[in-house]
Amino acid sequence: MRAADALCEALKAEGVKHVFGIPGGASLPLYDALYDADFEHIQVRHEQCGGHSAEGYAKASGRVGVAFATSGPGATNLITAIADAHMDSVPTVFITGQVRTDLIGTDGFQEADVTGMTLPVVKHSFLVTDPAQIPDYIHKAFHIAKTGRPGPVLVDIPQDLSRADIDYEPITGTPKLPGYQPTTEGNIKQIRIAAKAMANARRPVLYVGGGVVNADASEELRELAGSDDFPVTCTLMGLGAFPAPHERWLGMLGMHGTRSANYAMDEADLIVAIGARFDDRITGKLSEFAPRAKFVHIDVDPAEISKNVAAHIPIVGDAKDVLPKLTGEYRALAADSARLDDWWKQIRSWQEQYPLHYEDSADSEIKPQLMVEEMYRAAPDAIITSDVGQHQMWAAQYFNFAEPRKWLNSGGLGTMGFGLPAAIGAKVAMPDETVICLAGDGSLVMVCQEMATAAAHGLDVKVFLMNNGYFGMVRQWQELFWEERYKSVVMGPSPDWVKLAEAFGWGGARVDDKGELAGAMKTALETPGPYLLDVHVTPNENCYPMIPAGAAARDMVG
Repeated sequence: MRAADALCEALKAEGVKHVFGIPGGASLPLYDALYDADFEHIQVRHEQCGGHSAEGYAKASGRVGVAFATSGPGATNLITAIADAHMDSVPTVFITGQVRTDLIGTDGFQEADVTGMTLPVVKHSFLVTDPAQIPDYIHKAFHIAKTGRPGPVLVDIPQDLSRADIDYEPITGTPKLPGYQPTTEGNIKQIRIAAKAMANARRPVLYVGGGVVNADASEELRELAGSDDFPVTCTLMGLGAFPAPHERWLGMLGMHGTRSANYAMDEADLIVAIGARFDDRITGKLSEFAPRAKFVHIDVDPAEISKNVAAHIPIVGDAKDVLPKLTGEYRALAADSARLDDWWKQIRSWQEQYPLHYEDSADSEIKPQLMVEEMYRAAPDAIITSDVGQHQMWAAQYFNFAEPRKWLNSGGLGTMGFGLPAAIGAKVAMPDETVICLAGDGSLVMVCQEMATAAAHGLDVKVFLMNNGYFGMVRQWQELFWEERYKSVVMGPSPDWVKLAEAFGWGGARVDDKGELAGAMKTALETPGPYLLDVHVTPNENCYPMIPAGAAARDMVG
């Protein structure tokens, strides 16, 4: 069997139904094999977007996302998506064509050392040197991508090797990787110590990250929170792991989180971190972060534990395994719930004093926060994708995500243009779900060619464009911290987005009046096929509250 055909058989054995990519010279053998393959290829318009679509597919479904690219610029175009998947722990496999083996190292046409370039941002990479390795490498790539801490795996295949004939036998069972044995079961002694610390704590907080979503451990988290009256806060990537709103819900924490969540972290005597990594957007000034707290840190990746904040009680393990054990051990202690009464009295005081709020416009102008609230009223159960910027933060603040895998965004790398291709991937993975990309105009202009992808494949994706005419978050920082020295943040002249959408075969409309917003969203959602709603919002609105860079959580402004 030709090695490229064996690769397709290996993908089929892994349950692959869809892949994203663009063909090129070095990947032609693979694309020839795809001609007869039993899965669908989604032809994107840029390799980076193919990678983000694979991410959206994986985030929405929990399955491994797959993207193809050719050698040279095709492979280098994937690197942003690979880095994004690495930062956000997204299970993805990227398969690239490479120049012939006799040309490697000669600076041949479209040669690029993509394995070397991506070394810091992959979980693992394979450069094929023997065509017989290809099926085995595919199975190993999938196993590595989806186990332990999920992440991207690269398989780079020289063109001549993918054309070679090999003896193919289907591979069954778990791949043998002696050097890769992730710990999933938490140490029961450490779990018992953590349970006792929780029983003794008077100001505890459950601090939840995207690791809980990745582990499909949302129900286990809810059981733990319900074992007593534990306050819960989630990171940007953890939203939906715990239902919002909820009586135990503090809101998102971090730079644009709620005061209630950040103040609770600042005053806590015990923080139980679950699948979270204490990044700078959460901690603010690290030396002043949660100064009164002991830390329990639960994570499947031992490298994350004590990396930024020293853990008093480290637990290496998968949240799906650890949380039920922790809940059981805690309940067995029969702790007195009344010890938390004063803590909740303080939290309720913060919630009453510092709710999320904004001043609505006195005229017809649409505030961006109102736009998100109207989105929630129109489609509370939709999958929402976003990019990075003010619109991302307003969505995190004002859209109440009640379930996991409903909020897909670029958190760690903060990639502009992530939202539209991620929405395409999510819709391919979950065709019966409503999928809305909340886009910023600065982000959408970077990837608007992918509207052609959605139209070509008949994908009923909706784009709600928050159009303020600026790179809004950069403008906000220039206003607040750079003495209003605005430079290169104005987006004009902007395209007529409705005409552009129509040129790509989409439906579209523009709305400027808040009185027409709800109706316009209803029309967008009810119109069959892809649809862009260009919503012109208040141009100079700032996203508050906010922890200024280098400040402590207690020093929020706005």
